Amino acid sequence: MDRQGKDLLLFPSPFLLAWLSFSSGLTLVIMLPAVLRRLGRSAAAGGLLEKSTRPAAAAATGFHSSPAVLTNYHPTAQHKDEAGNSVKDAWDFTDENYKRVNMILARYPANYKAAGIIPMLDLAQRQNGGWLPVAAMDKVASIVGVVPMRVYEVATFYTMFNREKVGKWFIQLCGTTPCMVNGAEEIRATIEKHLGIKEGETSKDGLFTLREVECLGSCANAPMIQLNDDYYECLTPATTIELLEACKKGNPPKMGRWGSLPMNGQVSCEGPHGKTSLKEPAPTPGFMMRTDLDGKVDPATVKKEMHY
Repeated sequence: MDRQGKDLLLFPSPFLLAWLSFSSGLTLVIMLPAVLRRLGRSAAAGGLLEKSTRPAAAAATGFHSSPAVLTNYHPTAQHKDEAGNSVKDAWDFTDENYKRVNMILARYPANYKAAGIIPMLDLAQRQNGGWLPVAAMDKVASIVGVVPMRVYEVATFYTMFNREKVGKWFIQLCGTTPCMVNGAEEIRATIEKHLGIKEGETSKDGLFTLREVECLGSCANAPMIQLNDDYYECLTPATTIELLEACKKGNPPKMGRWGSLPMNGQVSCEGPHGKTSLKEPAPTPGFMMRTDLDGKVDPATVKKEMHY
Protein backbone atom coordinates (compact mmCIF):
# COMPACT_ATOMS: atom_id res chain seq x y z
CA MET A 1 0.00 0.00 0.00
CA ASP A 2 1.42 3.46 -0.95
CA ARG A 3 1.71 6.37 1.45
CA GLN A 4 -1.47 8.00 0.14
CA GLY A 5 -3.48 4.85 0.91
CA LYS A 6 -2.02 4.66 4.42
CA ASP A 7 -2.83 8.30 5.04
CA LEU A 8 -6.42 7.66 3.94
CA LEU A 9 -6.75 4.87 6.50
CA LEU A 10 -5.12 6.85 9.30
CA PHE A 11 -6.77 10.18 8.46
CA PRO A 12 -10.17 9.57 6.78
CA SER A 13 -11.68 12.52 4.98
CA PRO A 14 -14.15 14.79 6.83
CA PHE A 15 -16.77 13.82 4.25
CA LEU A 16 -16.35 10.13 5.08
CA LEU A 17 -16.58 10.81 8.80
CA ALA A 18 -19.68 12.96 8.29
CA TRP A 19 -21.35 10.26 6.18
CA LEU A 20 -20.61 7.54 8.73
CA SER A 21 -22.00 9.72 11.50
CA PHE A 22 -25.12 10.53 9.50
CA SER A 23 -25.85 6.92 8.50
CA SER A 24 -25.30 5.66 12.05
CA GLY A 25 -27.55 8.38 13.43
CA LEU A 26 -30.25 7.64 10.85
CA THR A 27 -30.21 3.95 11.74
CA LEU A 28 -30.50 4.84 15.43
CA VAL A 29 -33.45 7.15 14.81
CA ILE A 30 -35.28 4.50 12.75
CA MET A 31 -34.77 1.71 15.29
CA LEU A 32 -35.03 3.81 18.47
CA PRO A 33 -38.81 3.40 19.00
CA ALA A 34 -38.62 -0.39 18.72
CA VAL A 35 -35.55 -0.55 20.97
CA LEU A 36 -37.16 1.66 23.60
CA ARG A 37 -40.27 -0.52 23.65
CA ARG A 38 -38.19 -3.65 24.12
CA LEU A 39 -36.17 -2.03 26.92
CA GLY A 40 -39.35 -0.74 28.52
CA ARG A 41 -41.06 -4.09 28.64
CA SER A 42 -37.90 -5.81 29.91
CA ALA A 43 -37.67 -3.30 32.73
CA ALA A 44 -41.36 -3.68 33.53
CA ALA A 45 -41.05 -7.45 33.65
CA GLY A 46 -38.12 -7.13 36.03
CA GLY A 47 -40.06 -4.88 38.37
CA LEU A 48 -38.04 -1.79 37.44
CA LEU A 49 -41.09 0.07 36.16
CA GLU A 50 -44.51 0.35 37.74
CA LYS A 51 -46.15 -0.10 34.34
CA SER A 52 -45.24 -0.20 30.66
CA THR A 53 -44.95 3.22 29.08
CA ARG A 54 -45.24 4.21 25.46
CA PRO A 55 -42.08 5.99 24.28
CA ALA A 56 -42.77 9.47 22.99
CA ALA A 57 -40.48 8.77 20.03
CA ALA A 58 -42.84 6.03 18.85
CA ALA A 59 -45.74 8.46 18.50
CA ALA A 60 -43.55 11.02 16.80
CA THR A 61 -42.34 8.63 14.08
CA GLY A 62 -45.64 6.87 13.47
CA PHE A 63 -44.34 3.38 14.28
CA HIS A 64 -46.78 0.82 15.65
CA SER A 65 -46.43 1.06 19.41
CA SER A 66 -48.95 -1.28 20.98
CA PRO A 67 -47.99 -2.42 24.50
CA ALA A 68 -45.63 -5.39 24.61
CA VAL A 69 -44.86 -8.03 27.23
CA LEU A 70 -42.22 -10.70 27.56
CA THR A 71 -42.96 -14.20 26.30
CA ASN A 72 -44.97 -16.46 28.58
CA TYR A 73 -43.59 -19.60 26.95
CA HIS A 74 -40.77 -21.29 28.83
CA PRO A 75 -40.28 -24.90 27.67
CA THR A 76 -39.26 -27.33 30.36
CA ALA A 77 -35.56 -28.13 30.47
CA GLN A 78 -36.10 -31.76 31.44
CA HIS A 79 -38.79 -34.36 30.99
CA LYS A 80 -41.40 -34.89 33.69
CA ASP A 81 -43.65 -37.93 33.50
CA GLU A 82 -47.34 -37.13 33.20
CA ALA A 83 -50.45 -38.76 31.79
CA GLY A 84 -49.94 -39.35 28.09
CA ASN A 85 -46.24 -38.52 28.21
CA SER A 86 -44.36 -41.09 30.25
CA VAL A 87 -41.19 -43.06 29.58
CA LYS A 88 -43.27 -46.19 30.27
CA ASP A 89 -45.76 -45.45 27.48
CA ALA A 90 -45.78 -47.45 24.25
CA TRP A 91 -45.63 -45.51 20.98
CA ASP A 92 -45.09 -46.58 17.40
CA PHE A 93 -45.44 -45.32 13.85
CA THR A 94 -48.49 -46.33 11.83
CA ASP A 95 -48.07 -48.79 8.97
CA GLU A 96 -48.45 -45.92 6.51
CA ASN A 97 -45.80 -43.86 8.26
CA TYR A 98 -43.41 -46.83 8.42
CA LYS A 99 -43.35 -46.61 4.62
CA ARG A 100 -42.15 -43.03 5.02
CA VAL A 101 -39.64 -44.10 7.69
CA ASN A 102 -38.12 -46.61 5.26
CA MET A 103 -38.05 -43.96 2.55
CA ILE A 104 -36.19 -41.60 4.90
CA LEU A 105 -33.65 -44.24 5.91
CA ALA A 106 -33.05 -45.13 2.25
CA ARG A 107 -31.53 -41.68 1.72
CA TYR A 108 -28.53 -42.43 3.91
CA PRO A 109 -25.81 -45.11 4.13
CA ALA A 110 -26.57 -47.87 6.64
CA ASN A 111 -23.93 -46.58 9.06
CA TYR A 112 -25.40 -43.05 8.99
CA LYS A 113 -28.99 -43.79 9.91
CA ALA A 114 -28.79 -41.10 12.62
CA ALA A 115 -28.99 -38.54 9.80
CA GLY A 116 -32.70 -39.39 9.65
CA ILE A 117 -33.43 -38.22 13.20
CA ILE A 118 -34.83 -34.81 12.24
CA PRO A 119 -37.21 -35.94 9.46
CA MET A 120 -38.39 -38.87 11.59
CA LEU A 121 -39.07 -36.62 14.58
CA ASP A 122 -41.08 -34.37 12.27
CA LEU A 123 -43.02 -37.38 11.02
CA ALA A 124 -43.67 -38.57 14.60
CA GLN A 125 -44.83 -35.10 15.64
CA ARG A 126 -47.31 -34.92 12.76
CA GLN A 127 -48.67 -38.35 13.59
CA ASN A 128 -49.08 -37.35 17.24
CA GLY A 129 -51.13 -34.21 16.68
CA GLY A 130 -48.36 -31.63 16.62
CA TRP A 131 -46.21 -32.57 19.62
CA LEU A 132 -43.59 -35.16 20.61
CA PRO A 133 -44.05 -37.42 23.64
CA VAL A 134 -40.88 -38.90 25.06
CA ALA A 135 -41.98 -42.38 23.93
CA ALA A 136 -41.95 -41.18 20.30
CA MET A 137 -38.40 -39.90 20.73
CA ASP A 138 -37.40 -43.26 22.18
CA LYS A 139 -38.91 -45.04 19.16
CA VAL A 140 -36.91 -42.87 16.77
CA ALA A 141 -33.76 -43.62 18.77
CA SER A 142 -34.35 -47.35 18.53
CA ILE A 143 -34.95 -47.17 14.77
CA VAL A 144 -31.74 -45.27 13.98
CA GLY A 145 -29.69 -47.19 16.55
CA VAL A 146 -28.59 -44.44 18.94
CA VAL A 147 -29.06 -43.90 22.66
CA PRO A 148 -32.22 -41.88 23.44
CA MET A 149 -30.18 -38.91 24.67
CA ARG A 150 -28.97 -38.26 21.11
CA VAL A 151 -32.57 -37.80 20.01
CA TYR A 152 -33.47 -35.71 23.08
CA GLU A 153 -30.59 -33.37 22.19
CA VAL A 154 -32.08 -32.77 18.75
CA ALA A 155 -35.67 -32.39 19.98
CA THR A 156 -34.70 -29.85 22.66
CA PHE A 157 -32.45 -27.83 20.35
CA TYR A 158 -34.86 -27.13 17.48
CA THR A 159 -37.90 -25.01 18.26
CA MET A 160 -39.85 -26.75 15.48
CA PHE A 161 -40.32 -29.68 17.86
CA ASN A 162 -42.97 -29.31 20.57
CA ARG A 163 -42.44 -31.41 23.66
CA GLU A 164 -45.70 -30.24 25.18
CA LYS A 165 -49.23 -30.51 23.80
CA VAL A 166 -50.37 -27.76 21.45
CA GLY A 167 -53.76 -26.84 20.05
CA LYS A 168 -55.25 -28.06 16.79
CA TRP A 169 -54.32 -24.72 15.27
CA PHE A 170 -50.74 -23.88 16.26
CA ILE A 171 -50.15 -20.14 15.77
CA GLN A 172 -46.55 -19.00 15.48
CA LEU A 173 -46.46 -15.21 15.39
CA CYS A 174 -43.32 -13.64 13.94
CA GLY A 175 -42.07 -10.95 16.32
CA THR A 176 -38.77 -10.04 14.67
CA THR A 177 -37.99 -6.47 13.55
CA PRO A 178 -39.78 -6.16 10.15
CA CYS A 179 -42.97 -7.70 11.55
CA MET A 180 -42.64 -5.81 14.84
CA VAL A 181 -42.43 -2.37 13.21
CA ASN A 182 -45.33 -3.26 10.90
CA GLY A 183 -47.75 -4.18 13.66
CA ALA A 184 -46.95 -7.68 14.94
CA GLU A 185 -47.58 -6.58 18.53
CA GLU A 186 -51.02 -5.33 17.52
CA ILE A 187 -51.74 -8.68 15.86
CA ARG A 188 -50.58 -10.47 18.99
CA ALA A 189 -52.86 -8.35 21.18
CA THR A 190 -55.76 -9.06 18.81
CA ILE A 191 -55.21 -12.83 19.00
CA GLU A 192 -54.87 -12.78 22.79
CA LYS A 193 -58.03 -10.73 23.26
CA HIS A 194 -60.12 -12.71 20.75
CA LEU A 195 -59.10 -16.13 22.09
CA GLY A 196 -58.81 -15.19 25.76
CA ILE A 197 -55.24 -16.48 26.07
CA LYS A 198 -51.77 -15.04 26.51
CA GLU A 199 -48.75 -15.76 24.37
CA GLY A 200 -47.43 -19.21 25.25
CA GLU A 201 -50.86 -20.54 26.28
CA THR A 202 -53.48 -22.86 24.76
CA SER A 203 -57.18 -21.95 24.62
CA LYS A 204 -59.55 -23.83 26.95
CA ASP A 205 -61.22 -25.60 24.04
CA GLY A 206 -57.83 -26.94 22.92
CA LEU A 207 -58.14 -25.38 19.47
CA PHE A 208 -55.42 -22.71 19.56
CA THR A 209 -51.90 -22.34 20.90
CA LEU A 210 -50.09 -19.02 20.48
CA ARG A 211 -46.33 -18.55 20.52
CA GLU A 212 -44.12 -15.71 19.40
CA VAL A 213 -41.16 -16.88 17.33
CA GLU A 214 -38.20 -15.40 15.53
CA CYS A 215 -38.06 -14.53 11.82
CA LEU A 216 -40.13 -16.79 9.56
CA GLY A 217 -38.64 -15.35 6.37
CA SER A 218 -41.70 -13.52 5.09
CA CYS A 219 -40.46 -10.00 5.84
CA ALA A 220 -41.82 -8.48 2.62
CA ASN A 221 -45.37 -9.37 3.70
CA ALA A 222 -45.14 -8.40 7.37
CA PRO A 223 -46.85 -8.85 9.74
CA MET A 224 -47.55 -12.56 9.41
CA ILE A 225 -48.17 -15.80 11.25
CA GLN A 226 -47.49 -19.44 10.54
CA LEU A 227 -50.65 -21.45 11.20
CA ASN A 228 -49.59 -25.10 11.39
CA ASP A 229 -47.70 -25.38 8.06
CA ASP A 230 -49.28 -22.42 6.30
CA TYR A 231 -48.27 -18.75 6.04
CA TYR A 232 -50.90 -16.02 6.42
CA GLU A 233 -49.40 -12.65 5.64
CA CYS A 234 -50.12 -8.89 5.41
CA LEU A 235 -52.36 -9.20 8.47
CA THR A 236 -54.54 -6.57 10.10
CA PRO A 237 -56.57 -6.97 13.31
CA ALA A 238 -59.72 -7.43 11.20
CA THR A 239 -58.28 -10.11 8.90
CA THR A 240 -56.70 -11.85 11.91
CA ILE A 241 -60.10 -12.23 13.57
CA GLU A 242 -61.55 -13.38 10.24
CA LEU A 243 -58.85 -16.07 10.05
CA LEU A 244 -59.41 -17.25 13.64
CA GLU A 245 -63.15 -17.54 13.12
CA ALA A 246 -62.62 -19.56 9.94
CA CYS A 247 -60.36 -21.94 11.87
CA LYS A 248 -63.00 -22.39 14.57
CA LYS A 249 -65.35 -23.56 11.83
CA GLY A 250 -62.68 -25.94 10.54
CA ASN A 251 -62.39 -24.11 7.25
CA PRO A 252 -59.27 -21.90 7.13
CA PRO A 253 -58.66 -19.94 3.91
CA LYS A 254 -56.83 -22.00 1.29
CA MET A 255 -53.29 -21.16 0.32
CA GLY A 256 -52.71 -19.02 -2.73
CA ARG A 257 -50.99 -19.98 -5.95
CA TRP A 258 -47.50 -19.67 -4.46
CA GLY A 259 -48.10 -21.61 -1.26
CA SER A 260 -48.95 -18.72 1.10
CA LEU A 261 -51.86 -16.32 1.49
CA PRO A 262 -51.49 -12.55 1.84
CA MET A 263 -54.71 -11.51 3.57
CA ASN A 264 -54.90 -8.18 1.74
CA GLY A 265 -55.64 -9.70 -1.66
CA GLN A 266 -52.22 -9.30 -3.23
CA VAL A 267 -50.41 -12.14 -5.04
CA SER A 268 -47.34 -13.45 -3.21
CA CYS A 269 -44.93 -10.50 -2.73
CA GLU A 270 -46.16 -8.48 -5.70
CA GLY A 271 -46.73 -4.81 -4.98
CA PRO A 272 -49.45 -2.50 -6.33
CA HIS A 273 -47.77 -2.47 -9.77
CA GLY A 274 -47.92 -6.24 -10.10
CA LYS A 275 -44.97 -8.35 -11.13
CA THR A 276 -42.03 -6.12 -12.08
CA SER A 277 -39.20 -8.68 -12.31
CA LEU A 278 -38.46 -12.40 -12.82
CA LYS A 279 -40.92 -12.50 -15.71
CA GLU A 280 -39.07 -15.26 -17.55
CA PRO A 281 -40.13 -18.90 -17.04
CA ALA A 282 -38.34 -20.65 -14.21
CA PRO A 283 -35.35 -22.73 -15.34
CA THR A 284 -35.86 -26.47 -15.56
CA PRO A 285 -33.90 -28.81 -13.25
CA GLY A 286 -30.29 -29.17 -14.26
CA PHE A 287 -27.27 -31.21 -13.21
CA MET A 288 -27.81 -33.23 -10.00
CA MET A 289 -31.43 -32.08 -9.79
CA ARG A 290 -34.53 -34.27 -9.74
CA THR A 291 -35.85 -34.71 -13.25
CA ASP A 292 -39.35 -35.74 -12.13
CA LEU A 293 -40.11 -32.19 -10.96
CA ASP A 294 -39.80 -30.60 -14.40
CA GLY A 295 -42.77 -28.25 -14.32
CA LYS A 296 -45.04 -30.76 -12.63
CA VAL A 297 -45.15 -29.43 -9.08
CA ASP A 298 -47.78 -26.86 -8.17
CA PRO A 299 -46.40 -24.69 -5.31
CA ALA A 300 -49.78 -24.88 -3.58
CA THR A 301 -49.44 -28.68 -3.31
CA VAL A 302 -45.75 -28.81 -2.42
CA LYS A 303 -46.52 -30.43 0.96
CA LYS A 304 -47.90 -33.46 -0.84
CA GLU A 305 -44.74 -33.69 -2.94
CA MET A 306 -42.71 -33.59 0.30
CA HIS A 307 -44.76 -36.54 1.60
CA TYR A 308 -46.48 -34.59 4.39
